[in-house]
Amino acid sequence: ADVLDVPFAIADATTLTEAGYVGDDVENVLVHLIEAADGDIAKARRGVVYIDEFDKIARRGAGSSITRDVSGEGVQQALLKLLEGSLCNVPPRGGRKHPHQEFLQVDTSEILFICGGAFCGLRDIVQQRLGKRAIGFASDKDATPDHKELGEAGCVQPQDLIKFGLIPELVGRLPVTAMLDPLDEDMLVRVLTQPKDALIKQYQSLFAMEDIRLHVDDDALRDLARRSLQGGSGARGLKRELDRLMLHVTYDVGGEKGVEEVIFTKQAVLRGQRPEVVRRSDQTEKMVG
Repeated sequence: ADVLDVPFAIADATTLTEAGYVGDDVENVLVHLIEAADGDIAKARRGVVYIDEFDKIARRGAGSSITRDVSGEGVQQALLKLLEGSLCNVPPRGGRKHPHQEFLQVDTSEILFICGGAFCGLRDIVQQRLGKRAIGFASDKDATPDHKELGEAGCVQPQDLIKFGLIPELVGRLPVTAMLDPLDEDMLVRVLTQPKDALIKQYQSLFAMEDIRLHVDDDALRDLARRSLQGGSGARGLKRELDRLMLHVTYDVGGEKGVEEVIFTKQAVLRGQRPEVVRRSDQTEKMVG
């Protein structure tokens, strides 16, 4: 969107419900796009919309519940016209629609819709279709496809998505399917250090308020990434691992005088040892004073 200079908006599928029920109508997906275009409808018609948590609107299947699935299959059916291109009536400020309200008419035929989600359990559906057994006496662990093999073009078929809970009409309107590679150790180290709001940079700013430099060795960063991978929570697990490491040091060292630098090594991460603390010399403290 930045390269093409078109408006971009992110919508959350978990808040969407069928028309007439408490929640957001599917047309509210376009409200954020119009806001990103500064109210210019013509510009919004050529924008990009990313619908997040798309797997959460999968239909629940046949169950014992007597209530309607208003946030599942009903939302998928309401999205059909929106995705294929139609003239939609959008409330100017979002919210529920009512008859005496003015609407903004938006043609969605040229809007690019990208839908994404975790789709937990889709891997098992693909393995089952490929005839790979994961448990039992006849299991073939060596033949079980890895994530790279599952992500190859054509591996995820429309019937897999339908079995997951998407209706066939919706799958047909989303012809391009891609599986993303899982984060590896190198990627998690980059997440820790490179973004403008990276976790390491945040803690370095906190320590800088006390005139203390914070340094984390490369081996320590890799061990933090490795522990996060073992936890299975991806990049979000980095926050937990780093907070566990920094909790006591942030308050203990901050109250001490003459501390110049705090260095975290691999041993401090592995064994929970106190990091190396570099103190200013007496001459330096006198000069600072």
